[in-house]
Amino acid sequence: MKKNILTLLLTSALAIGVLAGCGSSQAASSSATSSSSAKAADGDNVIKVAASQTPHSEILEQAKSILKDEGYDLQVTVFDDYVQPNNVVGSGEFDANYFQHVNYLDSFNKEKGTHLVIADNGRIHYEPFGIYGGTKKSLDDIADGDSIAIPNDTTNEARALLLLQQEKLITLKDGVGVTATVNDIEKNPHNLKLVEVEAAQVPKQLKSVAYAVINGNYALEAGLNVKNDALATESADGDAIQQYVNIIAVKDGNQSSPKIKALTDALHSDAIVKYINDTYKGAVVPYTEKQ
Repeated sequence: MKKNILTLLLTSALAIGVLAGCGSSQAASSSATSSSSAKAADGDNVIKVAASQTPHSEILEQAKSILKDEGYDLQVTVFDDYVQPNNVVGSGEFDANYFQHVNYLDSFNKEKGTHLVIADNGRIHYEPFGIYGGTKKSLDDIADGDSIAIPNDTTNEARALLLLQQEKLITLKDGVGVTATVNDIEKNPHNLKLVEVEAAQVPKQLKSVAYAVINGNYALEAGLNVKNDALATESADGDAIQQYVNIIAVKDGNQSSPKIKALTDALHSDAIVKYINDTYKGAVVPYTEKQ
């Protein structure tokens, strides 16, 4: 009887030990899972971003692995226009977009009645605007009646006109700044013909115009490099960096959500800064608060 009781006690002790061991293992596993998922603390680990092809989607592709380590799945969809990326964020279909600068966002909100905002820490990079040669290869060759293609949307047209003024090709009315339109041209000594076309189409006009003023991303897509090919670029010490810095835009109320913070942190990481500098060689410039 004593032997049976001893055997029973030993068996029970072993059973308790095994159960305790299992409990410890499950707790450790649960703790590890909890630690991993804590990085995606908002409970939604998918980040859907609408972007332009170049350089925005390319930069985002580089951020995928960084965000994966933080527990997020970055999904990027490329759009080839400047309207739908804002529409899909406004509707809530996408979490954010990455294609536009501050002025365009402000103008879009005003015209469309939308409520999109810059994400916290959401100023990512700057693309210098440039004047590129078409049928003429130097600004010294400019002549009366020459045609210059410029973007026709409100904010990019103003930016193009400011660059033409910087190069003393035209003079704008005092104070118009980033709201300038062709109607604000006060002096046009060469009687230049400004050909207004959709921003993405400007590079395609190079064969038929003397010069073209092109957005940085569309210049890249056309195989143009701002350092090697531009005849003139925006002055870096002007208002351009602040007004035309490219941003992560979100629906108002989401600017400081955990996954948006993870996104902007990734885009400001040393790895992404190095990628931008190495890949675009001055055609795309990482933004820093010092600017």
